[in-house]
Amino acid sequence: MQMGAKMKLGRFLQAGIVFAALAPAIASASPFTIVSSVGGAPTGVTKENFDNLILGTLSPQVTGTGISVQIQPDAAVVQGSVSGVYAAPNLSGGNGLGFGPGGTDQADGANATPYLTSGSTGSLANAAISLTLPFDAKYIGLLWGSVDGYNTLSFYDSTDTLIGQITGADVAALPNGDQGPQGTRYVNINSNVEFRKVVATSTQFAFEFDNVAFNDRPIIIETPEPGTLAILGTALLGLGAIRRRRATA
Repeated sequence: MQMGAKMKLGRFLQAGIVFAALAPAIASASPFTIVSSVGGAPTGVTKENFDNLILGTLSPQVTGTGISVQIQPDAAVVQGSVSGVYAAPNLSGGNGLGFGPGGTDQADGANATPYLTSGSTGSLANAAISLTLPFDAKYIGLLWGSVDGYNTLSFYDSTDTLIGQITGADVAALPNGDQGPQGTRYVNINSNVEFRKVVATSTQFAFEFDNVAFNDRPIIIETPEPGTLAILGTALLGLGAIRRRRATA
């Protein structure tokens, strides 16, 4: 499924959400516009829940929507939580809409289905999850669990050239690994440059994510609630990473 539409930028500009309005130094280097909230993916995009992936294997796998998943140890396809290593994203506020079996909705609470964790480059230097999309895209969304400032999402074009990066500090005002409902955010990202591959890495345990949506053109991103606007504005102004506070699983 595909959907092309103009971005609704009027209220974003008023709130200072576009990178150029918030941080000109960042805007010159970044092609991205980000909306981060507890709510979920928009309609009219391709949605992938990774539920067909085999747990524990390091072999490349392909999802039903055509995403090629590459796993570099100690990244993994996992389910549930392991204290201090990975924690299931928390579903709430509509961020599981359309990601259940057959396009149904997932129930609120800790994600009970397979999801992806990056592992830690501090543990194994090359730890990463790479997603190669079936076509060049200008939009991606993901359920980003227990956001940490040291989580990084890197974007590459079809020639494998890096076009930009986003960290946990760009999507949450307090990226401190909160495993509750407010710690998991659905992050919608539009790019003015096409990308084909995204790579999740983390210098500490871990970058957990699920429920990816993608589209070949930018999509309409509804303006989030005022509280979310303030959160995003603060994050884009360069809030530093905060040490993760992992709760016991």
